[in-house]
Amino acid sequence: MPRFKRGKDLKNWRTPRPASDSGKLRIVGGIYGGRQIEYSGDPITRPMKDDIREAVFNLVGGWTPGRAVFDLFAGTGAIGLEAMSRGATRAFLIERHFPTVKIIKQNIEALDPEMAVTVAASDTFFWSRKFLKDPDSWPKEPWIVFCSPPYDLFVSKNEEILELIAGVFQAAPDDSLIVVESDKRFDVESLPNHELWTVREYTPAVISVYKKFE
Repeated sequence: MPRFKRGKDLKNWRTPRPASDSGKLRIVGGIYGGRQIEYSGDPITRPMKDDIREAVFNLVGGWTPGRAVFDLFAGTGAIGLEAMSRGATRAFLIERHFPTVKIIKQNIEALDPEMAVTVAASDTFFWSRKFLKDPDSWPKEPWIVFCSPPYDLFVSKNEEILELIAGVFQAAPDDSLIVVESDKRFDVESLPNHELWTVREYTPAVISVYKKFE
């Protein structure tokens, strides 16, 4: 298992991969590694770049197998699909933009129609409040929760973002991970138990990771 240490971006951390084709993103590891998925190009989805996604999974990928994955602001769905490629048991992808939801479902169909992925066309804040009030619906296995909203929400809806993270923080079973992608406008010290989070900068992204130990 990888070990977490606090720190900042390591320059020249790897040799860049070739860019994905225009309108596509690349699954960078696991059983679907190298496969491309469709991307509408709509800036509303702001997908995590292939290189940053690879850096994130270099950090947390060792914990992916056997865990349920939540991609709370799914956008293109690339994070959730990357996790499934790397051995997650199932994934929940939450995205409110209906045209993008349609593309996510097409990508799942193209990769593996039998993939254990639930796609919810819903506002993440509304969905999470409903989900967190229904413990019977919670996966029993440990979780990996990716909270990767549009960066502006850390400014315009900071209180709601923190409430969402705190709710997941409390509900997640032992041995779960929470991964928050923000930019530098977000104060990572506002996270619950902030001193226990691992923080990495992959400009413009700031990645914060918390492992909920047993």
